[in-house]
Formats: sequence, structure tokens, C-alpha cells
Amino acid sequence: MIPLDDRGLLLGDGLFETVLSRAGDLVALGEHLERMAAGCAVLGLPAPDRREAEALMRRAVSDGGLDGARAAVRLTLTAGSGGRGLDRPDAPAPWMFATAAASAAPTTPARLRVSSVARNAGSPASRLKTLAYLDNVLARREATAAGADEAVMLNGRGHVACAAAANLFWIVGGQVFTPALSCGVLDGIVRRQVMAAVAVTEVAVSAPALAGTEAMFLTNSLIGVREVASLDGRMFEPSAQVAQIAGLISSPIHGGGAPA
Repeated sequence: MIPLDDRGLLLGDGLFETVLSRAGDLVALGEHLERMAAGCAVLGLPAPDRREAEALMRRAVSDGGLDGARAAVRLTLTAGSGGRGLDRPDAPAPWMFATAAASAAPTTPARLRVSSVARNAGSPASRLKTLAYLDNVLARREATAAGADEAVMLNGRGHVACAAAANLFWIVGGQVFTPALSCGVLDGIVRRQVMAAVAVTEVAVSAPALAGTEAMFLTNSLIGVREVASLDGRMFEPSAQVAQIAGLISSPIHGGGAPA
């Protein structure tokens, strides 16, 4: 049970990683744990013990009866218990736990809406997977209320940043673009894979720059590459280039074609 004075619960002081489990295989586990350790360095927390982290995640999969299934495994690290106020104890004692749940791959392309909820690119937290995800929650809620599947978030300067729970890519004239990390973007695991597989230009552009887009896709560790069907009601044709990119990173494309 989470202690009532836990700083993750009270202040969002902590980090998480979500890893895809495929038939018991924790996909890209090393990269996820490296990113969590890097986030701990930024937050001033001790990095988690990797063996303990892996053991917790595997136990969560096993306890949930998900060894042979496709599952989302979340590893959560909080800053531990602390007194009232913002200051941590002199020697924080982080608390770590893992949960697992079945996670089906999406079967349709995503419908996107540009959100009115801004991403704070000036905050170090915008480039970390912290426990403070309220802006993302509000952006997704706004998008789904408008009949979309996912939100596109702009930063305070009006530059395209990301989706609420994914990195964003688009194609113009056959060239692939993605927002620069300085726009307030999480350095996604699958984002890195795409950028290692094909030429990608990192940019800081406003939403009108997406008007000439031929295709778009989202990436994260659970969906791999998911094609986009529409942005603010503007429809996109299925893209052979997106399918090719998905194949290059050995990630099945989910949801080719128009949504059902």
C-alpha cells in the first residue's frame, strides 16, 4: 500500500516507464531502465537497482497471468516518504513497484486533434516521464470529447511538441520530420529507433506548418508505429512510406487505412 506521505502520491515526485511485454519478453528493457536512471539524475534521486526493477516487472507479468500475452508493464519509482512541504528528506528512500495489464495493439489509425492544453517546454519535466502527467490527461480528455483518439500538444511558443502519450512524426515531400527535443519532447524509445532507421529532420514549427503534410504517424513503446488517419478532420491516405518505416524498425504497423 502506498504510504499516505509518499511524495509521488502527494507531489508527483517520481518517474515511470511503460514497457511492452510480448510473450514474457520485456521489449527494450535496457533502454527503458537507462532512461529512468537518466531521469533520476535530473531529479536528484538514486537510480533504481536494475535487477530489482526487472524482477518486479517480471513478477507483475507472472502474477497477472500474462506470461504468454501482450501486456503493458509499468515500473513506477517514487521519491518515497517525506514530511510536509516541498523539501525532501536529506536521504530520500525511493519506493519502486510494477504493475501489468493486458494491452491489445490498436487496429485502426489514429484520429488527432490539436489541443488547447499547452506543453511547458521550459520545464525539465517535459523531457522526462515524471508522475506529473495532468496536462497530458487534460489534452487527451479534450481530444476524445471531440471524437478523436489522441491529442496533438503545442508548447507555449505555439510549436508542435508531441501527442499526449506518443511522439509525433509527419512526412512532406517524402521527407520525415519530428519536433525537436527542445520543444518539450520526451526522448522516446521508438522515436530513437525511427531516427536510427531513416533520415529524420528535427524542427520547431507551428501547427500551420502541418498543412502540407502527406502522412503522419505516432510512436511509443506500446503501439510501435501507428499511422494517423486525420488531423482536425483532414483525412490522410494510407502511406506506403509509413509502412516501410514500421518494417525497418521491426514494429508492425497498426491501423493502415481509414478508420472503421
